[in-house]
Amino acid sequence: MDAKGMWKVSTGKGVKVAVLDTGVNPDTSSLKGQVLVDGVHQAVSYNATNDYLSHGTTMAEMIAGTGAGGGLQGLAPGAKVVPYRVLTKGVKNKTDVKKTPSIADAIKAAADSDAKIISMSFGGDIMNPDEAKAVKYAESKGKLMFAATGNDAETKNFIGYPAADPYVVGVAAADKDGKVADFSEHGNYVDLAAPGRNVPVWCDATFKSYCDSGGTSAATALTSASAALIWSAHPTWTANQVLATLIDTAGRDWPKNKPSNYLGYGLIRPRKVLENSSINPGAPGTDPLSFENGTGVTGASPSASASTSTSSKAPNPTSGGQTSAAASTSDSSGNTTLWVALGAAAAVVVLGGGAFAVARSRRGA
Repeated sequence: MDAKGMWKVSTGKGVKVAVLDTGVNPDTSSLKGQVLVDGVHQAVSYNATNDYLSHGTTMAEMIAGTGAGGGLQGLAPGAKVVPYRVLTKGVKNKTDVKKTPSIADAIKAAADSDAKIISMSFGGDIMNPDEAKAVKYAESKGKLMFAATGNDAETKNFIGYPAADPYVVGVAAADKDGKVADFSEHGNYVDLAAPGRNVPVWCDATFKSYCDSGGTSAATALTSASAALIWSAHPTWTANQVLATLIDTAGRDWPKNKPSNYLGYGLIRPRKVLENSSINPGAPGTDPLSFENGTGVTGASPSASASTSTSSKAPNPTSGGQTSAAASTSDSSGNTTLWVALGAAAAVVVLGGGAFAVARSRRGA
C-alpha cells in the first residue's frame, strides 16, 4: 500500500465521504476538524454525532483520521467525513427508533449533499425496495457507494444488502496473506476486497482505548478511503472512472472477466492508480459493474421491510482463509508491501504518534 508514498501524491483533500453508520463522534483526537456536522441536512441529522456503539467513529477514523493524540490515522487523512446515524438493529431506545433516519432516507440525503462517496459498513439479509430506490437515486447524482458484504460466511452466508443492490460496490475482507477472511460472506455480489483482519478499532462507546478487531466493515472503510485518494488526485473523474481504476489495478491471479465470488475483482491497490499519472480511467459514462448491475444477484428476493445491522459478526480468530485467492502475480513486490504493512498495523491504517496498546481483544468491526 505504501501509504506515506501515496500521501505525497494525494491525501484525499477536497473529497467528502458520507459515513452512514452508528453515528460519528467528532471529538476523538483523531477526528477533530475532520467531521462536517453542518453538512448533514436537518431532516436526517438526529444524533449524527452521538455514536452509541463506537462502530461509526472507528470507520470514520479509518477513512479520515489524522492520527493526532495517538489516535488512528486513516488512509485518506486529507478527506472529510459527513456523519449519518442510520436505523439498525443496534438502536433500541423507542425515541431513537422513531427519530433515527432510515437507511433509505440517509442515502437520499447523502445523494443530495456534496459528498462524493457514500460508505456503508453494515448489511442485512433482506432486499428493501426503498433502499434500492435511494441507491438508484444516488447513482443518478454521481455518487460512488461502498458497502460491507457481511461477516456471517461461517453460518448463514446470506446475500447482504445494500452491498448486493445495483450500483453499490460490495467489499469483502481479506487477511495479510491475501486470502479471504473465513467470516467474509461470498457470492456474485462481491466486487472488491480490502484488509479486514487485525485492525485497531475503538473498544466501546467510552472511547478510552482501541482493540484488535476485523470485519468487512473495516474493509469497506479502507476501500472508501482509497476512492477518496484517487478522486482527490483526479477531481474531474466520474464515479465510474474512479471505480474502474480501482478494479483495473486490483490484485488478482484470476481473469478480470471472471470475478471471484470471494474477492470479486481483487484486492484494492490505490497506489497503482496514483503512481501512474497517465492511467486511462475509461469513458466517464461507462459503468464498470454493468454486467452485475444489469443481471442482478442470484437468489435475491424483494421484501417490504429490511432487517439491517452493522457487519459485526465475530469471526473465528484461529481459522485460516476460506479460499486461496492471492494477490496479483504481476506485481508481487507491491503486494508484499501491502500485506506485510497490514500485519504491522501500519501503512494501511497508520497509527498516530505515541504508543498503541491493545487493552482487550474484540473482533467484529
